[in-house]
Amino acid sequence: MNNNIPEINELIKQFSKLPGLGPKSAKRIILKLINNKDSMVKPLAKSLAQVYKSVVRCADCGNLKIKDKICICSGNNTYDKICVVENLADMWVIDSANIYKGHYHILGGTLNSSENYEQKNLLIESLVKRIKKNNLKEVIIATSATVEGQTTAHYIEDTIKDNNLKITKLAQGLPVGGEIEQLDDGTLFSAFKNRVPVTEG
Repeated sequence: MNNNIPEINELIKQFSKLPGLGPKSAKRIILKLINNKDSMVKPLAKSLAQVYKSVVRCADCGNLKIKDKICICSGNNTYDKICVVENLADMWVIDSANIYKGHYHILGGTLNSSENYEQKNLLIESLVKRIKKNNLKEVIIATSATVEGQTTAHYIEDTIKDNNLKITKLAQGLPVGGEIEQLDDGTLFSAFKNRVPVTEG
């Protein structure tokens, strides 16, 4: 591939920023796209443009939704528990494993123990509002077993502990330093089944 073309070099640079991709993998993908411009590049560009224009993050639950349309979290249902995760990838892994039925709340990241908690743009305030609005009985804190994940979990516990709730967190099967999206279904099932109470409502 001719790396003297600025447009291609910029494309390689952008693709290399994606999780799991380095410059070599990015080059292979781009070569494949360039060799199939009509069948792959055009529909990909169209899909990306549509997503950029229409898909936004819900300010209440953190999930993705179509712009100017009601999010799924606004629908009425009988769930009395909510699972709090760091990001969409975590929610998708848990949901695809079919081990949990209830609300989801996507924080949009984690807190850093060395930062001012209030400066992080996480959806913690909206979590409190959803708990009260939906009369929830249990909050499952499913953050990763990393320092940042546990810092976030403790902050959430302190924030919601006075809402007469049962607060639980994932337990056995979740390795120290592990991230939710990297777990297999069996490990995730064990972590959910054996979740331990933080506080009882």
